Amino acid sequence: MRTLARGAAVLSAAGVIALSTAGLASAHVTASTPSPATKGGYTKVTIRVPNERPDAGTVKLQLTLPPEYPLASVSSKPVPGWKVEVVKAKLPKPITSHGKEVTEAPSTVTWTADAGVQIEPGQFNEFDLSVGPLPEDTDRLLLPTTQTYSSGEVVAWDAPPAAEGAAEPAKPAPVLNLVAKAGGADAHNASATAAGSDEHSETTTAAAGTDTTARYLGGAGLVVGALGLGFGAGAVLRSRRGSGKPAA
Repeated sequence: MRTLARGAAVLSAAGVIALSTAGLASAHVTASTPSPATKGGYTKVTIRVPNERPDAGTVKLQLTLPPEYPLASVSSKPVPGWKVEVVKAKLPKPITSHGKEVTEAPSTVTWTADAGVQIEPGQFNEFDLSVGPLPEDTDRLLLPTTQTYSSGEVVAWDAPPAAEGAAEPAKPAPVLNLVAKAGGADAHNASATAAGSDEHSETTTAAAGTDTTARYLGGAGLVVGALGLGFGAGAVLRSRRGSGKPAA
């Protein structure tokens, strides 16, 4: 019985570790797209915002767009209970978009909760943007974001990705990865079609992109715990057979 109890304890501990690890892995503010974001094209970007505080709600979110890679077009999807403001800034160097010269571009996007509205503890919300044309001279866009709580605390998600082999920063900035467009394909049409696809598949793809690590870690923890329980039960059966007692 002691061996069986130890096996159950292993399973319980593994479950706790898996759940806590999954929470840590998915607790960042992240950016995802329904399909690969193509250089030179347009895409929908979903900013997922979890609430990390047990005693305060998230009431404001501000995203900074990279000035070195200006986006001529940025539009937001309405979020019930939240106001959104897109602020433009003058560009140090004009860019050309669809044959027209662009001298200013969106620099920040700010979502502010209405009175009585917030992302509650233990919950998350998602904020969608349609952006483009995406730059063709970089493989990723950093989207530094600040998260404001009802307590007045402001958390800056602005750390660049860690170098290969280094530990992940505590507050990494959301990252939008870009891929080269297929030869001869119209990037704008391809991305626009993907952004307008079935909402269920979009949500599933976005969630899979951000939660895969947490699920793998959680699954691994549960498998280890199950093996521990199996070994414990086997030990009990062997000890009873050796003593001549029935295994029931």
